[in-house]
Amino acid sequence: MISLQRLLDAVGPAVLSGMCAPERLSVTVGDAVIAEPDGELEPRTGDVVLGVNLTDRDAALRLLAQCARRSAAALLLKAPVAVDAEMAAAADEAGVALLRVSAEAGWVQVLSLLRAALDSEGLTASAAGLGVAEAGDLFGVADAIARIIDAPVTIEDRSSRVLAYSTRQERSDEARVATIMGRHAPEDVNEHFRRHGVFRRIAQDTTPIYVPAVVEGTKPRLVVPVHAGGDVLGSIWAIVPGPVEPERAAAFADAADAAALHLLRRRAEADRQRLALADMVAKVLHGQEGATDAAHLLGLTSGPWRVIAVGVPSEDADEAERQRLTVRERLCRFPGTRLRSPAAVIGDVVYGIVHADAVNSASGARADWLGDVAGTSGDAAAPLVAMGGLATTVPGLADSREQADDTLGLLTAGLVPGGAAVHDEVWATVVLRRTARSATGARTADIGPLRALLEHDREHHTSHVPTLYTWLEEMGDAKAAAARLHIHPNTLRHRMRRMQEVVDLRLDSPEVRSALLLQLTARRYGNDSATASEGDPHTTALDPV
Repeated sequence: MISLQRLLDAVGPAVLSGMCAPERLSVTVGDAVIAEPDGELEPRTGDVVLGVNLTDRDAALRLLAQCARRSAAALLLKAPVAVDAEMAAAADEAGVALLRVSAEAGWVQVLSLLRAALDSEGLTASAAGLGVAEAGDLFGVADAIARIIDAPVTIEDRSSRVLAYSTRQERSDEARVATIMGRHAPEDVNEHFRRHGVFRRIAQDTTPIYVPAVVEGTKPRLVVPVHAGGDVLGSIWAIVPGPVEPERAAAFADAADAAALHLLRRRAEADRQRLALADMVAKVLHGQEGATDAAHLLGLTSGPWRVIAVGVPSEDADEAERQRLTVRERLCRFPGTRLRSPAAVIGDVVYGIVHADAVNSASGARADWLGDVAGTSGDAAAPLVAMGGLATTVPGLADSREQADDTLGLLTAGLVPGGAAVHDEVWATVVLRRTARSATGARTADIGPLRALLEHDREHHTSHVPTLYTWLEEMGDAKAAAARLHIHPNTLRHRMRRMQEVVDLRLDSPEVRSALLLQLTARRYGNDSATASEGDPHTTALDPV
C-alpha cells in the first residue's frame, strides 16, 4: 500500500501541489477514481478523486461533501476552484486533502501517473522475488528473467524499442543482433511478427505468445506482454530453441511483473519530464514571469528562432493524441537537420521553437513541412503546420507564437490553401481577418446600402454583391474583374448599372469605395467557416444565391 505523501512524491510537484495537514498525508491510498460533472460517484475509503473538468464552485463543494462522507483521501481539482478560499476552508473542515492539478496536465495523463504510482507498489514484491533490488536497473531485470526462461531476452517498450537486454546473446540470431545494435527490430522481421498477429496479441493478451521461426536466419521466440492497470507497457522477447514447456512459460509470464515495475516508473518519469518541459515552453511562448530562465534551461541561448504551431484536425481523441505526440517527437529534432529543438503539447496544439538555421537547412523548408514535420502524406486529416515570424530575442518568441497561432487559425478556417503556411507570406490575410473580426463586432455591415443589396441578391437570385466585391478589389478595372468572374466585360458593366438602380452606391466617391470594400472584406474574413468554392472564392464567403 502507498501513502498519500508517497503518491505525491511519485507524481511530482509539476503535476500535483497543495498544502495539507501531516496527518492527512499519512493516510493509505486505495485507488484513483474519476468524478465527472453531474456524474454519480461512490468513492471508497482512501480513494483519490479526480474532479475532471469541474469549474463550478458549488458543484465542487457537493463533490467534496461526497468525498467526506465516503472518507476519500484527497480531491484533485484545477484552478479556479482548486485555489478558491471557500473551497480550501471547506476541505480543511471536511478532513479531505485538496490538491491542485497543474493547468498544463491533461486529466488522462494525471490518472495515468497516479495509476502508475499505485501499480508500482504492487509490483515491487515481484522484483524482489527475482532477486532484483527495488532501484535496480532494467538490464538486471533482463538477466534475472533470462535465468528463468534459460534464454537470452530483450525488454522492449510498446513502440518495439529495445530498452534492455540480457547476457548470453551469443545464443541468439542475426535478427536479434541487428535489433540490439539498432535498438529496434529490422522491418522485415517486424513484418513477420505482424503477419503472425504478435503485436495485436501483445495489446490484447497477457499470456506468452510463441512465434515460430519462418524468416531465414531467425530462431523461434517466446513473447510475454507487459501490462499494468489495463495499459500496455511493452513486451519481453526470449529466443528459444522450440516450444517451451507450460511450467517454464508460466514462470516467464510471472516475471513480466518485475519489468512492469521499471516500465511504469520509466513512463511516469517521462510524463513528468514532458510536463516540466511543457511548463517551460509555455512560459517562453507566452512571455510569462521566468521566461528568460526557462529559455536558458531549454537551451535557447542564441537566436534567431521561429515558433511552429501544429494543429491536429482529427475528431478521434485517441488518434489526435497519438498524432500530437508523433509531431512533438519530430519537432524535437527538426527534419533535415541535426539541431534539437524544445517542443511541447500545450492544450490541443503542438509548439516547437526551432532555430532559423534549422528552417533554412531543412530541405524544402516551406513547401514540404506537412510531410517533414507532421510525417504524413498530406491527406484531409493531416496536421496543419504554421510558422511564426523571426524572433531575435527571447521576448520576441511570444510575438512569433502569436503569429504562428494566427497563421494556424487561417489554415483551420480554410482562409489560406494547403496544409502549411508561413506568417511572413500570409500576414496580409491575418490583418484582414483581425480587421474583419473588429468590424463584425462593430456591426459595420448594417451601415449603408450593403444590406439592401444583399437582400436583393437573396430575393431575386442576382449576383450583385460578388460582382461589386470583385470590381472593388480590381480597383474598377472592368476587364480584370470580368476575367475573374468568368463573364464578358459588357456583362459586368451591365451588372454594375443594374445594381445602382437597386441602391444608391455613389461609386465615384473614394470614401464610399473604401467603406464598401471594408464591409465586404469583413464579411469574407469574419466568418471562419467560410471556404472557397470551386468557382470564385468570394461566392461562398459573401452568401449570394
